[in-house]
Amino acid sequence: MAGYDPIDLRLMDEFQRDLPLVEHPFSAIAETLSLTEAQVIDRLQRLQSLGAVARVGATVRPNTAGASTLAAMAVPPSRLGTVAAQVGAEPGVNHSYQREDDWNLWFVATAPGPAALASSLDRIRAATGLRVLDLRLVRAFNIDLGFRLTGAARPMTADRAPAPTALTDSDRALLAALSKGLPLVPAPFAAIAGWLGTPEPALRARIAELCAARIITRLGVIVRHRPLGWTSNAMVVWDLPVDRIEAAGRALAAQPGVTLCYQRLSVPGAWPWTLYSMIHGRSRAEALAVLDAARALPELAGVACKPLFSTRCFKQTGALIGEVA
Repeated sequence: MAGYDPIDLRLMDEFQRDLPLVEHPFSAIAETLSLTEAQVIDRLQRLQSLGAVARVGATVRPNTAGASTLAAMAVPPSRLGTVAAQVGAEPGVNHSYQREDDWNLWFVATAPGPAALASSLDRIRAATGLRVLDLRLVRAFNIDLGFRLTGAARPMTADRAPAPTALTDSDRALLAALSKGLPLVPAPFAAIAGWLGTPEPALRARIAELCAARIITRLGVIVRHRPLGWTSNAMVVWDLPVDRIEAAGRALAAQPGVTLCYQRLSVPGAWPWTLYSMIHGRSRAEALAVLDAARALPELAGVACKPLFSTRCFKQTGALIGEVA
């Protein structure tokens, strides 16, 4: 991670989650790093300008405050740039990547609800004239992605089931603001409270409740891994019968170096894969070594898998929680 000093690395590494829910969170971070509040804010602004930090804010559990899906398209190589631009122009698309496969364009689409999500995918089909695989999430084994950037790979924390009844209609505006990112000012929660017309202590208490309910899956510094040297990233898909997915998913999610793990719907006749895992590596050899260790797990013995390395990022933004046109 050349170009970033040790304090930059600590700021990005140690504060990817559990942002202090206090009036002055950047002051609390500053105490840990032996900096001033202003220096922390200046560093975060610089890291954002360099593209290493996407935002300081929240990631929201899929299909709680809205609807979302992972989708794939098989795009002729000569059209890939054009189609990626058409897909990226859809407001609810927040991630879009080229991957090494016949199904070469992958994206995440979000919307306020299932009907709006279906309409979004229909617009993409109509605009491009291409088939779109809709690969809905069935179960998450680990969806955190806040893995440590330094030191040896370590197991991620297993996902906890959410308490969706904790979510209310009035939370949508708060989650939208947190997904866009906190303002980098000394009292960011007070700024959001002012926008929403709610007392600042009550807003922080509500954020804590949404974190405890696992509606907010992470609150902290959201990094962009590629600028930090994690350039060999593979989505590995596994073909398992339904009765083996739970055991395999739990084992895979606990494997050091596996950064995401979840079950998705298959598409009969087109896409048989049911279990997904992400590996973020600083080299292809490093990523493949993690895959070899995963394939050796007893729960995955004899299971067919396929690594799809990402080769180009077309779009990467926070999830859209509000209304989609």
